[in-house]
Amino acid sequence: MTHTENTPRSTVAPDATDDPRQGLLKAIALAGRTVIAVRPEQFDGPTPCTEFTVRMLAAHLVAVLRRIALAARGGDVMSLPAVADDLADTEWQETWDAAVREVEAAWADPEILGRTLTLPFGRIPGAAAAAVWTSEFTVHTWDMATATGQLPDWEPELVAISYDAMRRGLPTGPRDGTPFGTAVDVDADAPAIDRLVAWCGRKP
Repeated sequence: MTHTENTPRSTVAPDATDDPRQGLLKAIALAGRTVIAVRPEQFDGPTPCTEFTVRMLAAHLVAVLRRIALAARGGDVMSLPAVADDLADTEWQETWDAAVREVEAAWADPEILGRTLTLPFGRIPGAAAAAVWTSEFTVHTWDMATATGQLPDWEPELVAISYDAMRRGLPTGPRDGTPFGTAVDVDADAPAIDRLVAWCGRKP
């Protein structure tokens, strides 16, 4: 983030690079707008994340929100299901908003970034966890948008954060035991979002 000369840093709102929580909340907000825009007749359709229909993917994202809040409170994320199974098609907005408020409250203390949180694959600092979850929401937003014919306004900064996290987190070779397929080749000058999802095994 660029700061005006002689402007105290504390007077400038942090961006996603300064504070990983901001990137996470922005990624969540974009995912929420994409989920809410799904038409009722699209819920049973497939997604590029082949284990999920549109409905199941939306329910997975609600579950991830709940896990993010629980992790920040020191809880065991594996105690919550990976797919929320308590939702009706008419309740997405209310349920999503409630889950986001949980995340905002649980992550309100900046010290969360230095705490060690427990994720499904291990224990990492809160700042790293925020980047991991930013990438999860960004990739799944692409899945949802692709499945339902939407064209989100991708924020370059969030895509870059997500790409960096996934490049560090996923091996180049076989990915057995992970929910990601082998990386797909794309042109070096392909859009950043295409390079991100291709690294995650999707075909943009």
